Amino acid sequence: MMSAGSARSGPGRTGRTDPAPDRQRRLEYRWRVNSLWLVPVLCIAAGCGLVAVTLAVDGAVGYDAVPGHLLGTATAVQTILSTAASAMLTLTTVVLTVLTLGVQLAMQQFSPRIVRALLADGRSQLAHGLFAATFLVCMVGVGAVHDTAGPGHQVPTVTVAVSYVLLLASLLVLVGYVHHAGQSLRVAGLVDLVGDNLQREIDRSFAVEAAPTPDPDTLTAAESGVVVMLDVDHLVDGARRSHECLEMLVAVGDFVPRGAPLARRRGGSGERGEERDLLRGILLDNERTHVGDAPYGLRKLSEVAQRSIASGPHDDPGTAVQAIDRIHDAVRQLCTRRMPSTHHHDEAGVLRLVTRELTWDGFVAVAFDEVVTLGSSSRVVARRLLAALDDLVAVAPPARRAAVEEQRERLLAEAERNDIRLEPDLQGLGSGNDVAHPPVVPDLRQQSGVGTGGT
Repeated sequence: MMSAGSARSGPGRTGRTDPAPDRQRRLEYRWRVNSLWLVPVLCIAAGCGLVAVTLAVDGAVGYDAVPGHLLGTATAVQTILSTAASAMLTLTTVVLTVLTLGVQLAMQQFSPRIVRALLADGRSQLAHGLFAATFLVCMVGVGAVHDTAGPGHQVPTVTVAVSYVLLLASLLVLVGYVHHAGQSLRVAGLVDLVGDNLQREIDRSFAVEAAPTPDPDTLTAAESGVVVMLDVDHLVDGARRSHECLEMLVAVGDFVPRGAPLARRRGGSGERGEERDLLRGILLDNERTHVGDAPYGLRKLSEVAQRSIASGPHDDPGTAVQAIDRIHDAVRQLCTRRMPSTHHHDEAGVLRLVTRELTWDGFVAVAFDEVVTLGSSSRVVARRLLAALDDLVAVAPPARRAAVEEQRERLLAEAERNDIRLEPDLQGLGSGNDVAHPPVVPDLRQQSGVGTGGT
């Protein structure tokens, strides 16, 4: 069996390695990967050392090192610290419980192999350790208060002041921890957690052999991410100063790997604007947002409808109908709206920026392509889709009608293949002409007697 040292030996090596680095690697692996308790225990040990130091300082300089009116009376300090200690113990328990539930949710929703990455999160471990250390310091502080002693010997002011500082720090860390936990349990947060670990390992283990020659006419991404916003005014102004035109190679919502091209520079007078300044007009993040990205809203509504239809024996057509209601409403509003321009000019009318924008056919595809494919297998969902598409065909301008009619024909063909007879129904099942009384408008002239000789 090959030893750890010989397994790591590469070309030009003798196969023997120094045991000290190998032992160091093993310890680092155990501490950083497998020892989830290390950071909290170190924080508790630091709390023990801190409170020992503060008590020694109080004993050396007296109990009046900090003005008493800033801390309170002995009774008040005991009440505050005892309440804080109880709260910190409860908080630590609740946070650990929430972490456990979050891990279980991530296991069920994404992958059981993501658990280690969540539990090994250093910021979470640091928060747990701080809460536990604050609880310890507060408990010791309560025991050090002597409310029956004489004036100036009741409250260990340095210890109490440090306890108050730790409580404030715990409050701030709690707010940050809630934000961090919420971000890390999102899809993008979990994917980034694994992706960042992978990227660090690639940078550590693999050397760059031949870096590509940079193209002076291309703006490249300094980091990976999703294009969430284009600052058109900033990009147009930067291109104007350089007497050039920028052609965007990516659209809002596109994922861009590190080093991938973002835009191409056309023309120019020789002196180009600084690339870093232009890149400030292209904002990257770890996931799409609604700001400046209308198709993303349609994408999410479509996803809700798809998951409701394709959830097996527990499908939820009612939720799918609700999502289609909002898709119908959004696309109906877009029917009469002007699509975003891809050409952006400066104040002099010179073309400075060309962007990639979704067309009307693209909006219809994002809204209905997958929903029609899956929804045609559900009678309720297909009826609601037919009602939406019939309405859109009626209100869409002639130039935009073809894309909607294509979706309608595809829905009817898929439903026929699934042996489903369709009737437009805005409720999915409840307002179609085959299940509801059609409106009958009486002859108002007969009711009022007009033309019948009545009075």
